[in-house]
Amino acid sequence: MSFFTFQHKQIYYQELGHGAPLLLLHGNTASSAMFEEAAKKYMKNHTVILIDFLGHGKSERTQEIPSNLWFLEAQQVIAFLDEKNYTKVNLIGSSGGALVAINVALERPDLVHKVIADSFEGEYPLQAFIETISEQRELSKQDKGIQEFYVSMHGDDWEQVVDWDTQAVKRHFQEIGKFFHNPLEDFIPPLLFTGSKEDEFILELDVNYFEKTYSNMIQKIGHGEIFLFEKGNHPAMLSNLDAFVRITENFLLK
Repeated sequence: MSFFTFQHKQIYYQELGHGAPLLLLHGNTASSAMFEEAAKKYMKNHTVILIDFLGHGKSERTQEIPSNLWFLEAQQVIAFLDEKNYTKVNLIGSSGGALVAINVALERPDLVHKVIADSFEGEYPLQAFIETISEQRELSKQDKGIQEFYVSMHGDDWEQVVDWDTQAVKRHFQEIGKFFHNPLEDFIPPLLFTGSKEDEFILELDVNYFEKTYSNMIQKIGHGEIFLFEKGNHPAMLSNLDAFVRITENFLLK
């Protein structure tokens, strides 16, 4: 197993395949293990890079996950890319990983070629989600299928990781309240937004939530594309994997 050091902590990573670098960024309560099948498909054309953010997966645990988690995770990505001398890397971030990908591109556009941001809330956290996150996470911890997912992501201490994430997300809403440090108008790389119209996190709010949210972001950025799947759960990347790979490869390779 391979690790690099960030703020005196060990972060796990993998590099698979050959070709233009493609970094896959996992979401909250997950790890790079969520990309096991996706990595196999992307390896045909790319060097696929996987990272477990601090406190997740095979990376070193911390006392807590900080409230500024998505920005700190972007700093972990930047430190890794600098250490490995990667430039012009393609980023695919899913769910919370999309927030990380956008933060990386806003902070260090010189490191980034293209960005795909999948199944995320937009610029600001949703109050409706925050108000129910503790209850929903407790219910998820009692679901045998979701428990198996958590174990596969983190191992035996999965419950602590989930609780840390829940606390961090709630503190972020209370203390910070926005996902990006820099204005979207500063975003430079080509950008593709993806999501599912049936995403359970937004379906009850507005079936057109992703269309409206992504369009507003593109208006600020000045460029970008949107592809929304008619079917599929959260995140669209995994629930529509074959089609997602095909569509994103067209975007990355053109």
